[in-house]
Amino acid sequence: MSHLDHTYAVILAGGGGTRLWPKSRKQTPKQFLKLVGDETMIQIAANRITSLVPWDRVIVVTNALYKDEVHQLLPEVPVQNIIAEPAKRDTALAMLVGSLFAKSKDPDAVIINMASDHIVTNKAEFLRVMNAAAQVAYRKTDLVTVGISPTRPSTGFGYIKISHDIEKLAKGLSLFKVESFTEKPNEATARGFIATGKYFWNANMYVWSSEALSVAFRTHMPDLYEQTKHLESLDSDAVHKALPEIYEHADAISVDYAISEKADNLVLIPGDFGWDDVGDWKVVYDLEKKDLSGNVIISDHPENHTLAIASHNNLIHANGRLIAMVGIEDMVVIDTEEILMIIPKSQSQDVKKIVERLKEEKKDEYL
Repeated sequence: MSHLDHTYAVILAGGGGTRLWPKSRKQTPKQFLKLVGDETMIQIAANRITSLVPWDRVIVVTNALYKDEVHQLLPEVPVQNIIAEPAKRDTALAMLVGSLFAKSKDPDAVIINMASDHIVTNKAEFLRVMNAAAQVAYRKTDLVTVGISPTRPSTGFGYIKISHDIEKLAKGLSLFKVESFTEKPNEATARGFIATGKYFWNANMYVWSSEALSVAFRTHMPDLYEQTKHLESLDSDAVHKALPEIYEHADAISVDYAISEKADNLVLIPGDFGWDDVGDWKVVYDLEKKDLSGNVIISDHPENHTLAIASHNNLIHANGRLIAMVGIEDMVVIDTEEILMIIPKSQSQDVKKIVERLKEEKKDEYL
């Protein structure tokens, strides 16, 4: 049997996407929005990976609030494979539960972990790299991360530094030993990183066998491992019923802090397949098609009501009302039923400041 006969995909779909407010809100986080093209982000992600992994081996880990939404958007995923987290506990527990759920079905399971809200422009290369990563992970010795070849000195991503190459894989691909992690650096530091050729973006794109991940948690997070290890011997219904007690007592911690930065068997395969995290409105602008004036105009309604005169390089997300602009440059204009947001495109990351202020003022109806 091939490694692909044991490969599962775990799609993480519990995030909030606050930098894409006011479209992305608690009831409609960004993975359920049509930000790039005619499908929602989670549909794009699932359709991408199911060229490699069959639908019945796709597992979606999401918030309990969104279970019905996931089932509606991805009817091909067996409903038992939709894991509804009763509370937010970050990526370590989400990935561990997804892995143990796969292990309960196949002791030799290999898991490709992926986000529900990322963009990949070269699907064929993405699948080639993921296939190679799954093949390495199937050996059950190493934890594999796919590091993204950086295209700009981004301050919004963490960076992974490699030391030396371990072996040559499929045509043009190599496997490297991971040396260290760095959280989001400033721009000057990021430029220095890129210049060395030894740093890659951390996209949380991990591929590992369920067995190797269990060993890693047993070693580095023994308490969490003890709380969850019984899941691998339960049937699907019993796994779902066991989650509330686990989540009530588990700490919230990212998989990077819990495992990746501690493990001595972490290896990296570089990925160069047009990846991006749709992390803010400027990224949406960069990814979408522009008109002759450099404007990106998105509408939630079949009839687009946007009038842009002598206005250039703007992102306009309309909601049915007429948006009229004269002499406007490099702005983001997002219109919803309740909220109109206007912000310079260069300050797109600062949308989170609006969300933080609304939280402080307890204006939850706008979150």
